[in-house]
Amino acid sequence: MTGRNVQRSEKETLMRLVPALALAALLGAGPALAQSDHSGMDHGAMEHGAEGVHAPATINSIEGETVNLTHGPIPEIGWPAMTMDLKLLEGAEVGPVSAGDEAVMMLEKGPDGLYGIRALMPAE
Repeated sequence: MTGRNVQRSEKETLMRLVPALALAALLGAGPALAQSDHSGMDHGAMEHGAEGVHAPATINSIEGETVNLTHGPIPEIGWPAMTMDLKLLEGAEVGPVSAGDEAVMMLEKGPDGLYGIRALMPAE
């Protein structure tokens, strides 16, 4: 009788704990999921001037032609603040910047219609 009550108690505890853990994991993962998921944005509908869109950013990493960075809101193109990967456009001007640096980026649409980095320079 005692063993059966212990099993039921453990099962009841587990049944209460699983939803709580799932909710905690979901809430904790929210910011991580938001960091780079901009795939739903309509890049093609976003307009900017011929000179591109300038915005400050913090460089997290540079790997080949991909820059992972964190930027604040960019209202000119309707982007919220986020951490994301951006491609360097062909012929992009990149100054002496590395991971951890504050920088200014100039964004332009690439041939694929998605925004990429035309220039990335140290912030002054």
